[in-house]
Amino acid sequence: MSENEEELKKKLTPEQYHILREQGTEAPFSGKYHDSHEQGMYVCAVCGNQLFFSDTKFDSGTGWPSFTDPVNLKNIKLKEDLAHGTRRIEVTCKNCGSHLGHVFDDGPQDRGGKRYCINSACLLLRRSD
Repeated sequence: MSENEEELKKKLTPEQYHILREQGTEAPFSGKYHDSHEQGMYVCAVCGNQLFFSDTKFDSGTGWPSFTDPVNLKNIKLKEDLAHGTRRIEVTCKNCGSHLGHVFDDGPQDRGGKRYCINSACLLLRRSD
C-alpha cells in the first residue's frame, strides 16, 4: 500500500475507505445525505473536488443520494463496470480517482434523464448560508 493510501486510511472511516478506495457501497437508506435537503455544494470526501450542487439532488426512492447532473463533467470520470454480473457505469472523482457510485438512465426525464447514484460516505456537504 502506498504512503498516500496509508494516510487516507487514517483520514477516512473504515466504511469511507472501503467505498471510496475499494469500490464498496453503503447500505440503502443508511447514508447521512440520502434524505438531506440542506443547500450547498457536495464535494469529494477525499480531495474536496466539487461534484454536485444540492439543487440537482432528488429523491429517487433508492436510498442513496441521487443527482441529475454533476457540477462539471470534467470533475468526474465515467467508466464501464462489469462487476456483479451486470453492466453499469461507475462514477469516480476525476481528481483523486475515488469511487463515488454509478450513473443510470432512469432519472427525471424533464431534467435530462440521468440518475447519479452516489454514496453519502463519498461526499461532504459545504453548506451555503
